[in-house]
Amino acid sequence: MSTPDPPASARPTGKDGGSPPLKRALGPKLLVLFVIGDILGTGIYATTGDVAGKIGGALWLPFAIGFVVALLTAASYVELVGKYPKAAGAALYTQKAFKVPFLTFVVAFMVMCSGLSSASAAARAFSGDYLGEFTDAVPPTLIAVLFVLALAAINLRGVAESVKANVVLTLVEVSGLAVILAIGAYAVLSGEGEPSRLTQIETGGTGYALLTGVLGATALGFFAFVGFEDSVNMAEETKNPARNFPRAIFIGVGVTGTIYVLVALISSLLVDSRTLSGSSGPLLEVVKAGGVDFPPKLFALIALFAVTNSALINIMMASRLCYGMANERILPPAMGKVLAGRRTPWVGIVFVSALAIGLVSTGEIEGLGDTTSFLLLCVFAVVNIAVLVLRGDPVDHPHFRTPTALPVLGALTSLILASPLADRGSDVYVRAGVLLLIGIGLWVLNRAVMTARERSGADAP
Repeated sequence: MSTPDPPASARPTGKDGGSPPLKRALGPKLLVLFVIGDILGTGIYATTGDVAGKIGGALWLPFAIGFVVALLTAASYVELVGKYPKAAGAALYTQKAFKVPFLTFVVAFMVMCSGLSSASAAARAFSGDYLGEFTDAVPPTLIAVLFVLALAAINLRGVAESVKANVVLTLVEVSGLAVILAIGAYAVLSGEGEPSRLTQIETGGTGYALLTGVLGATALGFFAFVGFEDSVNMAEETKNPARNFPRAIFIGVGVTGTIYVLVALISSLLVDSRTLSGSSGPLLEVVKAGGVDFPPKLFALIALFAVTNSALINIMMASRLCYGMANERILPPAMGKVLAGRRTPWVGIVFVSALAIGLVSTGEIEGLGDTTSFLLLCVFAVVNIAVLVLRGDPVDHPHFRTPTALPVLGALTSLILASPLADRGSDVYVRAGVLLLIGIGLWVLNRAVMTARERSGADAP
């Protein structure tokens, strides 16, 4: 870890001497669509009801707060990806800032697990009420497993194919949210809905209970914003990342944040919080209550495409993270193997897909979504601090620099939302703790193997 690796563009092969570098296939337009598609999806389509169940009619408030928190941390990621345009994302930034290999591994493993829990939440959402509009004959768990296997196959085809699929799915899911916005506009113009619900905060108390209730709803709602951090793992597959990432990430977070707040307002305006919280397809309830003759089955199909996009992107990013960690010698070099014909990190794809299949059985949408948020909020706190530490490490190329106040606020807000102040179920902490223990076990095993190899080399004649 002490000797920095040359940039991917300067490496003719991977670290094992046999794998080619990743292909730079993403231009600025594809990257913007990629970021938007990465953020949009399961969070807004599936967890809107769960957020409503935590806060009541003021459903828009957690999404508005989450929007601000996401922007603060996005600014830190923009500075760091421009400064260090390599795969591995938060793990790379943590290692450069703190130079503690164990901390680097923990951060990297938490990021990977957050992507897998997010993909698992998407798989659960796919097999829920939206699919229920068409059939309920197949067991949901079996559907979720087949769903993950299909996405792994798409990822193995190649980054260009995966990103093109992402673009198509992004356009489809945006069309679904456009339907919700159109229904909301029609309802407002027709005098439909119940505006008084928009100010109702139903957290079961006042004072401290009110605070923890709002923070808990915000922490869960923050799941809808995750994804922008994944895009930095595509740095080695992006053309001119220092120039293209700032615009892509800020546009992506800005567009999705605005859409989320509007969708939350419309959802609460047209449907009461109890109905929303009782459905795994809450936006389908909005369509049915909107007074517009839009086919529920068509909207359910759009929603299925949306959650598919979320899972596709998360599995793609987790596999690239494995590739990056292998290149940084945090994971065994075999994890960085690239399929010669397709130039995709095939070992990483197989590994993370297997873990995602395992996670599908550990919880439902709310628990898996909140686990994703908790893991990433912990990582975001570290990344925001890393920005400040790395100000003392200048680089020889221009890059975006965020105002110092933003990473400070980003670290504080991330820590607050990750703390017990955010009223979340104990299953979230248990799941995250078990995942972390698995990570520590892998760390110990990897160190033992590395030490044995070093001793074997030293003992050789």
